[in-house]
Amino acid sequence: MLFVSTFLYPYSRFVYESIIEFIIGNNTFFVNAIFMMFVKIFTMLVCFMLAIFIAPVGLLYLYFRNSANGS
Repeated sequence: MLFVSTFLYPYSRFVYESIIEFIIGNNTFFVNAIFMMFVKIFTMLVCFMLAIFIAPVGLLYLYFRNSANGS
């Protein structure tokens, strides 16, 4: 499970970042650096632990986006 999560983590993180970018947009927030560090660590751990469930969404999205451009 650790091996699979290690390879699927970038795709899981891609899905997470895409969703956050869609919700927040191009806004900038000024927050406490220590708070932001804990939030980033938490989101990284969640994306890593759930990579096997989240990553297929990112892989499917990338597959269909790239196959549509090739046609």
